[in-house]
Amino acid sequence: MNFLYDTHAHLDDEMFDSDRNEVIEKIKSSGVGLLNNIGASMESSYASIELAERYDFIRAVVGVHPSEVYDMTEDDIAALRKMASHKSVVAIGEIGLDYHYDDTDPVLQKKWFRRQLDLAKELDTPVVIHDRDSKGECIEILQEKEIHKGVVHCFSGSAETAKIILNMGLNISFTGVITFKNAKRAIEALKVIPMDRIFIETDCPYMAPEPHRGTRNDSSLVCHIAEKIAEIKNLSYEEVVSITTRNAIEFFGI
Repeated sequence: MNFLYDTHAHLDDEMFDSDRNEVIEKIKSSGVGLLNNIGASMESSYASIELAERYDFIRAVVGVHPSEVYDMTEDDIAALRKMASHKSVVAIGEIGLDYHYDDTDPVLQKKWFRRQLDLAKELDTPVVIHDRDSKGECIEILQEKEIHKGVVHCFSGSAETAKIILNMGLNISFTGVITFKNAKRAIEALKVIPMDRIFIETDCPYMAPEPHRGTRNDSSLVCHIAEKIAEIKNLSYEEVVSITTRNAIEFFGI
C-alpha cells in the first residue's frame, strides 16, 4: 500500500465552507488515497455521505458524538440504521463519552452511547470511539457490550490504558498529538502497541501536527503522523504508510 489513509476527518466542518473543494483536491494530490469523513451529529452524518457520493476516495462514518446527543430520539437511531446501509458507510461513529465540560450529562451520554453500540452490533459494523475524560466509563461500557470491532480514535492515553484496549480486541488511532513536545504519555503508549493495531488520522480541522500546530488542519498533513510513528518505531516512512493503510482497509472492509 503506497498511499495514506486518513481514518478520521471532518471535511464537512464549517471551517472548510469557503474552500472545501480546493482543499479536497489538494488532499487527493498529496498521497492520500482513502479518507473517512466522520459524523458527529445527524446533520454531519448526512453530510459525510454526501461527500462520499461526490468523491470516490472518501468513505463515510455515521453517528452522534457524545456532545451532540442531548436531543437524540429513537427516530435518529432508525435514521442511522438506514444511513448505515449506504454503500459508502464503513462504520458507526464517532460515538462515546466526553466529560470534559461542566455542562456534561453523563446519564444521557451513556444512554445514547449504548444505543449506538447496540445498533453497530445489530449491523455487525465497526465503531469509531471518542473517549475524553470519562475516567474509564467508556471502556467499561465497551466491555459491558462486548465490543471487539472498534477503534479508539485520537488516543493520547497511557501505555497501561492502551494495553487494556488492545486486550479487548480494539485498535488505536493516533493524531498529530504525537508530534507535540508534551506528548510523552502518548509516545510511551505508541511504543507498546503492535503496528498491526495502529491507524493514523488527522481529526481535521483540529489537532494540526507539528510543524503546523495552531493552524487549520486537513488530511494532506496526515503524513506527519506517519513520519513520527516511523521515528518512534524505528521503521521507514514507507513501511508505516503501507502497514497503517492495510490495517484500516481490512478493518473498515474497503
